[in-house]
Amino acid sequence: MKHIHVPLAGSHKGQNGRLLLIGGSRLFHAASIWSLTVASRIVDLVHYASVPENNELIKEAKKEFRNGIVIERKDIESYIKEDDCILIGPGMVRDEETRTLTNRLLKAYPNKQWVIDAGALQMMDISLIPKHAVLTPHLKEFESLIIRAEVANQNFRVLRSPLINSGAPSAQGSNFHSLPARKKAVAWFAKKYHCIVLLKGEKDIVSDGEETHTIAGGNAGMTKGGTGDVLAGLIAALCCTNDPSVSTIVGSRINKQAGDELYKSVGPYFNATDLANQIPKTMKEFLQIK
Repeated sequence: MKHIHVPLAGSHKGQNGRLLLIGGSRLFHAASIWSLTVASRIVDLVHYASVPENNELIKEAKKEFRNGIVIERKDIESYIKEDDCILIGPGMVRDEETRTLTNRLLKAYPNKQWVIDAGALQMMDISLIPKHAVLTPHLKEFESLIIRAEVANQNFRVLRSPLINSGAPSAQGSNFHSLPARKKAVAWFAKKYHCIVLLKGEKDIVSDGEETHTIAGGNAGMTKGGTGDVLAGLIAALCCTNDPSVSTIVGSRINKQAGDELYKSVGPYFNATDLANQIPKTMKEFLQIK
């Protein structure tokens, strides 16, 4: 907690983070908006780039995002250059458009801070993962990453041996059911690709390849669609002004604690919007802000 940036009374707009959010699709409208909802309450400025339909929705809801700017996807690169962190993926579908956009941007801007989620995570070329990028897969997505790591290595036998010895899953995921095996697999992938991995689950697993953390908490209410998009927005917002490993660990803890706070009042009967609205309250308590 002591490493997390808290806005100072005399700070100016932009000093507390600038985030670019690339997400949404014609099929999934809400996902990127959930990420935007939480991020807009943490950083000074959010640039939001989606398909035209989603951009229009945000323009209508502009009063909720006073520090946000809706931009067209053709203008993305000028904002990548000036913003502190880029979140890509919430609400993006698994299609060739997502693959092309994601890989083009990752290849062109490897030195930016990236948080890669959902559709972008599923369609990216793993050889293009930028150093210190944060990946936020659920179990099936992570199994896919491991399989792609196997396929990407020409010497299949050489790769499979350290994978199995490290506890990483086989292509069928046959040895990937215990928590210790998952932790070893996450640490292995993070170290190999020089990134930070957050494997979402009943217990989140976070690793940068050197240190691995398990974050307990959460409840049945957090199985609702969109809660992962909220988490991605939270982590990306924190990454704007903080170390990415610290941001991922703290983001996971805050997200689970916010869900547990909601459970106390309404049981499992809350949704992603409720979670996004609870997070600022939980952050205040978590960071001990008076």
